[in-house]
Amino acid sequence: MGRTLSVVEQPNWVPGDIDVQRPSVARVYDYYLGGSHNFEADRELARQIVEMAPDAIPIARANRAFLRRAVRFCVDAGIRQFLDIGSGIPTVGNVHDIAQQLDPDAKVVYVDIDPIAVAHSRAILEGNDNAAMIQADVRDPEAILRHDECRRLLDLDQPIAVLLVSIMHFIPDADDPAAIVTAFSDAVAPGSYLVFSQVTHQGPPDPRLDPAKELYARTASQLAVRSRESIEELLSGWRFVEPGLTHLSLWRPDSPDDVELGGKAFLAGVGRKG
Repeated sequence: MGRTLSVVEQPNWVPGDIDVQRPSVARVYDYYLGGSHNFEADRELARQIVEMAPDAIPIARANRAFLRRAVRFCVDAGIRQFLDIGSGIPTVGNVHDIAQQLDPDAKVVYVDIDPIAVAHSRAILEGNDNAAMIQADVRDPEAILRHDECRRLLDLDQPIAVLLVSIMHFIPDADDPAAIVTAFSDAVAPGSYLVFSQVTHQGPPDPRLDPAKELYARTASQLAVRSRESIEELLSGWRFVEPGLTHLSLWRPDSPDDVELGGKAFLAGVGRKG
């Protein structure tokens, strides 16, 4: 019989009512990035995914590297407000670290549905008056935008960067992902930016995707892989800056090391409103 982790053995930043025996997408991603805020159930799921798709860890790291470059781009473009939805556990290269290094007055609101991601983020952000973490669901944009912390930190009458990085492929078509993107598009001022990445398939779907969907079904999330055409339709309200929607590692790489990370299973880009 497997060993059961009791509540007493959980780190003090983990809410007592959290079932750490059920893997979490946020904690699996934390494991991929080399973080320490994951449990055996998360590591086991991650190992199974890596056995099936050995490039899973390089892709996760390419995704995080894309996020860092995109945040720097937005700051250079004059953006000082960031809404990071589906932010996960802040492991390496957090949005507030990048933005506030460039401008200490930059404001960041993180959003995640995972209680552990929320609890740990709040611990990290304690004492940072320009950053906050809220627990909410991307499928309820109005609740996010009306949240007290959003109202405190973000001025929606001024340009903002909305980050939907590696989140929309966990929103099935039945939940109308286009309506979610449109709700955020409609809420932000002209001159705002959308930072986006999503799992994709080109041509016939990769035969590894069905097993991957089954593995992710063990978490609270489903995996919805979309074609380039479907993703472009999802983002039709945004005008993407050069080089447009492209593979993770090809979006304005800083060095050959970025390109070598790969990331052809993802499309990524930064769009501008207006």
